[in-house]
Amino acid sequence: MRLFSGIRNFLFQSGSTVSVFRYSIKCNKTCGNIYSKLYFMEESIVKVEHLSHRYSVQWAVRDINFEITENGIYGLLGSNGAGKSTTMNIMCGVLKQTEGEVFIKGVSMRENPVEAKRYIGFLPQKPPLYNDLTVEEFLAFTANIRRIPTGEVAEAIKVVMGRCGLSHFRKRLVRNLSGGYQQRLGIAQAIIHNPAFVVLDEPTNGLDPNQIVEIRHLIKEIAEERTVILSTHILSEVQATCDYIRMIEEGQVVFAGTVEEFDNYIVPNTIFVSLASAPPVDELKMLSGVEDAVSMGGMDYRVNFSDSREAITQIVEASVTRNWQLLEIRMEKSSMDSVFAELSAKSKNR
Repeated sequence: MRLFSGIRNFLFQSGSTVSVFRYSIKCNKTCGNIYSKLYFMEESIVKVEHLSHRYSVQWAVRDINFEITENGIYGLLGSNGAGKSTTMNIMCGVLKQTEGEVFIKGVSMRENPVEAKRYIGFLPQKPPLYNDLTVEEFLAFTANIRRIPTGEVAEAIKVVMGRCGLSHFRKRLVRNLSGGYQQRLGIAQAIIHNPAFVVLDEPTNGLDPNQIVEIRHLIKEIAEERTVILSTHILSEVQATCDYIRMIEEGQVVFAGTVEEFDNYIVPNTIFVSLASAPPVDELKMLSGVEDAVSMGGMDYRVNFSDSREAITQIVEASVTRNWQLLEIRMEKSSMDSVFAELSAKSKNR
């Protein structure tokens, strides 16, 4: 933390800590003198505390807690009906929660929704576009409802069209844009006011493979300067785009961590082995530490182990002494589908 000393015009009791704006001021008394120390504190971009929402008698989300303090792409993952859309709509101020709090850049969405929404850009699953306007007219409209000062609107439109690759379509009617470019325009309206927090609901839904790659690249560019939450139930989308995962099942957070931590959630119990001079599979089964081995065709094998270190050591040594010509050996990670299935099953058994 960066330290500033010599703060004056404040008088505190020895050892007290006071938060002022985004800083914490600590004071210590030594030899009758008061020394003030000012520390930069890490500010939450998004903070969700004990969030719950009920539709009639059914709880859609129940006691959700998480905090985001750094930029990046966060995948809001979960099966259909898990509570993703409810959580996302509450965070964006579209839906008022039954219980709990949501803070955007320290501003309460419940107590001051207009101020909190200044920090948010939102793209629903179906982009909110007006087909009879040109691209430039539509962005001017969104700039105005986002209360961008009149003198800054033209520059904001120019910047966001350049960022989203829309400059050469500025005079084209929205209805005449392809699906991929309509999605780009939807993202443009979400970031035109330069928000700190952007929420995208199924942003690649219905696009062809080339358009998906383009939108993923655009999302990664946007996340260099701000926090992006990407809501999806498609695991390949999370793997290709996201840095972090928040998984919701049965209305509760069942996982929060990096994509790598998600991949490693289930401890691997198999080893992939490739041998140029492929031996009979029974020879692998005889090695110490190996419980079972299956030929995957050609030179490749999948080995189940009781002791990973022992099994790997024995395979390497046997390859040398028996001239199996080891090409590759590695621990196999569980697929994201397996992790998703296990987390979903655990949430249902609670």
